[in-house]
Amino acid sequence: MAEFGARWLGRDALEDRALAQPRLVGIAPERLTAITASPRHYGFHATLKPPFALSAGQSAQAVHRAAAAFARRQPAFALPALRLVSLGGFLALVPAAPSRQLRLLADACVVEFDGFRARPGAAELTRRRASGLSQRQDALLARWGYPFVLEEYRFHLTLTERLAEPERTQVLHALAPLCEPFCQSPLGIDALTLFEQTERARDFVISARYPFAG
Repeated sequence: MAEFGARWLGRDALEDRALAQPRLVGIAPERLTAITASPRHYGFHATLKPPFALSAGQSAQAVHRAAAAFARRQPAFALPALRLVSLGGFLALVPAAPSRQLRLLADACVVEFDGFRARPGAAELTRRRASGLSQRQDALLARWGYPFVLEEYRFHLTLTERLAEPERTQVLHALAPLCEPFCQSPLGIDALTLFEQTERARDFVISARYPFAG
């Protein structure tokens, strides 16, 4: 699945290198590059703790030590099989049913790593609020730096930018056969991966993967 994600997005986030994207009937190569720009920047992933800048006095090494210790306490588990959906106009893979174990894991990541996070500035808060947040989402933004955590969290692997019809349906139909192998059986959740940026404008790259050992 990781190989599929890297090929689809056109970048391997582990080696930080460009890859040739698949050729799709009816979708020009340059258009596929355009509609995968944002997910390519972040790398193929499912967020547990949203991206954050380090607070003063913290270091990447400290985050890695905490992540390794955290992963040693976590048990591996299986998610229900994935399905390809439109999520607010974005195409993404999501579990076919809710998972309490996943919710507990995501909540723990948000809470336990929060001490490493620099608080967002006024400009970032304004940008987040411009999309239109509920009262609860705004409270989560103020407390945790991101509006879609805890009960607002939804596990997803983003595959495209937000698309309008009829292009969204066209891309979904082209994607479906490529995703089919990952939508037939449960998905094992057995590790925590850290993505990092060396500079704010650079693409995210995988810096470490910590297997669960609980």
